[in-house]
Amino acid sequence: MDWFVYVLRNDAGIAYTGIATDVAARLLKHNAGTGAKFTRGRGPWRLIHVEGAMQRGDALRREIAIKRDAAFKALLKSRDDRA
Repeated sequence: MDWFVYVLRNDAGIAYTGIATDVAARLLKHNAGTGAKFTRGRGPWRLIHVEGAMQRGDALRREIAIKRDAAFKALLKSRDDRA
């Protein structure tokens, strides 16, 4: 099965990184309040970055790398501000 790493951002500038096999469906869940506990009540969320397809283990490793990389997340946020 193919997995994707995604980064979401809300209007407050908060970023959320996760993995999913269907990013569009996962985004709908986050915005409906049935996604991750962290995203509940903080939406609406919009997709700002996607990577994949990859194996689940690779996606998990990349998710962790993105979460640790403050410079990369800042770059994503700055690109999103221009949109």
